[in-house]
Amino acid sequence: MTPFIIIGSIGLLVLVISLVVGDVFDHFEIGEGALSGTALGIAAVVFGASGVFTHSSDLDDVWVYVIAAGLAVVTYVAAVLFIRKLAASSDGAPVSTVGLTGVCRSPITPAGGEVSLDGPHEIERRLAYSDTPIPEGVRIRVVEHTGTRVKVVAE
Repeated sequence: MTPFIIIGSIGLLVLVISLVVGDVFDHFEIGEGALSGTALGIAAVVFGASGVFTHSSDLDDVWVYVIAAGLAVVTYVAAVLFIRKLAASSDGAPVSTVGLTGVCRSPITPAGGEVSLDGPHEIERRLAYSDTPIPEGVRIRVVEHTGTRVKVVAE
């Protein structure tokens, strides 16, 4: 039972490191993401947990290892496929808001303010600034997009 606890603990450590620091194995570029620290951590935790659970069912040690390894492989493959699908659905590139129009939701000054933009991907308010003060409720147009803020002018 001790090997399962050790491998499960190492898997938990790899999983936490991958989630906090980022996937360490991405730098090796093996098989287009086939080697994933997150998936390895998940598989090792499943191997350890399933080994501990099946060990208590009075099976031969060979079958305990076979069942634990089988579940770990299935879990690893499922995790890699899920991570790839999640990465493929990521937007990746920010959408430019230059040219969009909207409404001031708070007074806008050179120091800042908030606007709601009329764009297909704009569901929240954005931080905005302007060279001249613009009162709340005025229609605006975006002339510059810098990071998370937009520069606007009154229409």
